[in-house]
Amino acid sequence: MRTVIYPGSFDPITNGHLDVAQRAAKLFDRVIMAVALSEGKQPLLSLDERLDLVRRSIGHLPNVEVDHFEGLLISYVEERGAQAVLRGLRAVSDFEFEFQLALINRKMSEDFETILMMPKDTYTFLSSSMVKEIARLGGDVTPFVPTAVLGALAARFGPIRRKH
Repeated sequence: MRTVIYPGSFDPITNGHLDVAQRAAKLFDRVIMAVALSEGKQPLLSLDERLDLVRRSIGHLPNVEVDHFEGLLISYVEERGAQAVLRGLRAVSDFEFEFQLALINRKMSEDFETILMMPKDTYTFLSSSMVKEIARLGGDVTPFVPTAVLGALAARFGPIRRKH
């Protein structure tokens, strides 16, 4: 079974993350969206909230599952018996960072493979940080996140005002 790990903080999951997961589900037998504990990033949403939102957002994808991890990604990949790690690549500015991560991970484990996948062009500008800032300032985030995320953002920042 070809398994890929799609790690991230998913704070919150966006339509860009979902797009990458949907396309990966066509290429792999099993996709594991691995939510990182990410305490160093001071996430807006708790680990349990992020796990729940990812589960609710990918429920229509039968070969995609949700898990969490902390510590080194290479240890988690080995533990789950995955063949590769999937990383979303939004823009050229992401490439250098992702390239460095891929190389350091391969240095720590020769078997570590990284696949970089670009989301649809309509999501190349999108990040969880941008979504949180738009929601914090009272903007409409409905085009950027799965429906499940709207309630979580509204609970933090107030009602989501939708454009008509």
